[in-house]
This record gives sequence, structure tokens and C-alpha cells, in this order.
Amino acid sequence: MSHDRSDTTRRRVLLGIGTGVTATLAGCGGTGNDTATETATDTETSTPTPTETATEEPTETPAGTASVRVAHLSPNAPNVDVYVDGAAALEDVAFGAVSGYLDVPVGEREVEITAAGDPEATVFSGAVPVEADTAYTVAAIGEVGEDADEAFEPLILEDDNSDPGEEMARVRLVHASPDAPAVDVTLASNGDALYDGVAYGESGYVEVPAGDYTLEVRGDTESNDGDVVADFDVSLASGQVYTAFAAGYLSPDDEPADTPFDLVVAQDTGDGMDDTEDAPASVRVAHLSPNAPNVDVYVDGDAVLEDVAFGSVSGYLDVPAGSRAVEITAAGDADTVVFDGDVEVAAETAYTIAAAGGIGDEGDEPFEPLILEDDTTAPDEDTARLRVVHASPDAPAVDVTVASSGDVLFDGVGYRESGSVEVPANDYTVEIRGDTEGNDGDVVADFDVSLEGATGYTAFAAGYLSPDDEPADTAFDLIVAADTMA
Repeated sequence: MSHDRSDTTRRRVLLGIGTGVTATLAGCGGTGNDTATETATDTETSTPTPTETATEEPTETPAGTASVRVAHLSPNAPNVDVYVDGAAALEDVAFGAVSGYLDVPVGEREVEITAAGDPEATVFSGAVPVEADTAYTVAAIGEVGEDADEAFEPLILEDDNSDPGEEMARVRLVHASPDAPAVDVTLASNGDALYDGVAYGESGYVEVPAGDYTLEVRGDTESNDGDVVADFDVSLASGQVYTAFAAGYLSPDDEPADTPFDLVVAQDTGDGMDDTEDAPASVRVAHLSPNAPNVDVYVDGDAVLEDVAFGSVSGYLDVPAGSRAVEITAAGDADTVVFDGDVEVAAETAYTIAAAGGIGDEGDEPFEPLILEDDTTAPDEDTARLRVVHASPDAPAVDVTVASSGDVLFDGVGYRESGSVEVPANDYTVEIRGDTEGNDGDVVADFDVSLEGATGYTAFAAGYLSPDDEPADTAFDLIVAADTMA
């Protein structure tokens, strides 16, 4: 198990939102290493089972919600879209991304994972049962293609996000590296084994004092002294829960994709959120700047979204209510900051932070975030809610009409403006026209949209209307995202 360790030691940026408060590491000697190792090896992947119901009479729809998040850990799969019960829940999810938790109705949910932007290219489709007041991670693991070491499939994990106690942290290891053997994980400071013999697809929890650690990933041996193939620095905050996904290829030169072995660390609980009377806000991010590179998004100093491409709209992330420091940088280049400022979010309110405008001196409109308050409530069963957001920096005010009838959905929507309308659930062709008093301007583009009942959508008009005259060849498009799940 030889491996070049020259670039595998690094500070892991926690993906969950919340300020990480770290304590000085005093060592693990007092934590009971034997107990920690036993906890990790005895606690394996837990797949939820459906609730049993009586057969002699019709079953009522169970009440309540579960919390579900998605992790993309397939090292040779493209970016993916995730659908729950036919509605797009997450879009353009890249390898290594771990979403925030989404509220999902309890029961058996139909989950489909497709290549991003190509709903016909399905890599998984199946039912996932979820129970009320329970948190789950649906991890896309394995590989796509016929020569896979491990087949592509979802790994369903039931998450233990209960309070580990003051001055303690709980960490789960999930082995999702398809070409790696079983591993031990030890502490660099003293050699103590946190996890013993965790094989592909297995997982386990351990509790340790809050602090900063260097974790060593070793090939599994009886005495936990195998060769160190990679080591990683992690910061664990008091009272918080984390999942460390061992992902990527241990030997990428021999595999179908150059995705090196990595430890993707996600914070499963938010700092201080259990101690506040306020519920969190829900925030998603849309990249609508047509000449900006892929971006990383930080909230309160933590990376919450990485390598976000133009046209991507994330799922909703839970964010503590209040004033949040938001920073947007070029992907992989934290020093290239395109926005840095405070965003005020209220409890139990949903927001879209849309990166709009262009970067550089030649832009029609300057790069800046557009903060939108979202209505995520469900309209009536046979009704859909459609909001249009004008984010095309070179386009004038527009009218939006229905091709079949000429009915006007939106009248005179200017750049950075938005409006909402409710319509019967159906398939529509919508026409984008230059704004006129009679709503009969030239049609500059038309788009087919399918609107389901009891669902809200946002249609972002983005890109350049005249790309030949602009600093990037990013054509005008209508990017439709679901705000609610049917």
C-alpha cells in the first residue's frame, strides 16, 4: 500500500455551517481507547427499515418529517442531480460535496440520481424508507462503468446527531474509497487506534475530547501498525458531531479517474444551534454570473459549497439566524475574493443568495449577490407557483408570456427584479419578450417548463442575451429550480 504522502497532510475545512470553537488537545489517554475502538468496529452501516403497518385496513400517510442529506463520493462519476419523489432536491453536485439536511416527508421516498443536466442518464433509482425525527445521509459511493472495483450504489446511513456532551465531540468514519482495503485510523500524537479494521461500505462512531487532531489512515493490521497511507488534520469543536468520509482512489494512476484519496469532513451539527431559542434559516446559493469562474462559498469562515459552476442552484442549507459573514471566492483560490459581506437571515425563513452580474471592468452590471426571500410553502394540489428572477446583465426589462395563449405571466421585470405567479400545474412553453406596453415585443427566447402541483419553482433568467458582444460566451438561459418538494 505505497502512497505518496507529500500532499495528503492538510487542514480539513469543515463543510457544515457554524463557527468551530476548538479546545487545546490534551491527548486521548483519558478517553478510554479500548472503548473508542470497540465503538467504531461494532457500529456498522445502519439501513433504516420501513415502519410496519396493519394489513387489515388502509394505511394512513405517516405524519412528520425526516432530515436527509446527500454526499457525492463516487470518484469517477460526473456531477449529479438528485431527485426525491420526482422533484429536483439537489442539482449539479460535485464529487466530495456534502449537502445540508433537507426536510423530507416520512415514509418510503423515491430517490433518483442522474448525471447533472441529463435526467435520462440515471445512475440510481430506488426507494429509501425514512422515519420521523431521524437524520439520514444518502452517500453515492462506488463507481460508474463496467470495470468498477465497487458498483455504484447509495449507502444509507442513519446519523446520530445527539449531543455528545460538553468538551466532547463525536466522529463517524465512513469508508467509501473503492480501491482501498480495510483501514485502521490512529492518532499521530500517541498511536492510539480510533477505528480498527473498517472495510469499504462500513462505518463507525467514536467520541473524543474536543480539540485538534492529526489522523493517520493505515492498512488494517492486527496491531494497528500498518503503513500510514495518508494523514489529515481535523478540528473538532465541543458538543459537535462530524462525519469523515474516506473517499477517492488510493491509487488513482490505476483507476478510471484521477481522483486522489481524501478525507471529506462534514459537520453534522451546527455550532450552538441547540442552545438558541431561534430556529435556523434556510439558505441556498445560485451561481448566475455569466463570466465568473466556478466559485467556493464560505459562511462564517466555513466552506459550505465548493466548485460551484455557472447555472448551479444548491439545495437549502440550515444556517443560524442572524448576521452571517458570506464570502465568495474563485474555486480553489481563497485569495481571489469576488464578494465579502454580511447577510442578515431570519429564523424559519428561506433565502436564495444569487451571485449575479459580471466580474471585471467590462461588465454591464457589477458582480454582487442578490438576496431573495423564498416562499417554500406548497400551493394547492393542482397549482404550481412560479417565480421569475431577472439575472441577465445585458438584457433589458422583459415580459414573459405563455406561447399557447399569449397570456402574460410577468410584465416589465427589470434586471435584479423578480415576481411570482400561481398557475395550473401543467407543461408550458414560456416566451421571453422585450418589455412593451402591450406585452407583444419580439420573442428573444422560449423555454419548455413542466410545473407540478403543490410545488413552487424559481426560474432564473441568466446568461448573456448577446454573448458575441460580451466578455464570455455564456448564452441566455432559463434555469429552473424547485423551491418545494411535492
